[in-house]
Amino acid sequence: MTGSTAKPPRIVAIGWGRMEIESLGRGKDFKLWPGGGRAWDWGETGTAHKRGIQRADVEELVRNGCQVIVLACGVFSRLKVADETVEYLKTNQIEFIATDTKRAVKLYNDYAERNIEVGGLFHSTC
Repeated sequence: MTGSTAKPPRIVAIGWGRMEIESLGRGKDFKLWPGGGRAWDWGETGTAHKRGIQRADVEELVRNGCQVIVLACGVFSRLKVADETVEYLKTNQIEFIATDTKRAVKLYNDYAERNIEVGGLFHSTC
């Protein structure tokens, strides 16, 4: 799980509706992976609170080398994870953790500091 030359960017700060990511700057929601990341636009894949995180959202993380994926389901865990997404991750033997945003940020930063090929989807509200 270790050995990648590209470190995952660290989450520097988080608050309601805002995040600050090392080398990427500020925004609301983010997709992060070893060596980079970008803003997470739910409209690209049809992600919604009840529909949940879509398979296409995590496929991008897997393509970018993530061996562990942290799914931040919101401050109050209102964002669901679609069954198809869970099945895709299990089928591809990708370790994943779905939890509230505060815990997700801590877990992600811990993995990143240990140079584990971690990625994540981070929702900064509800």
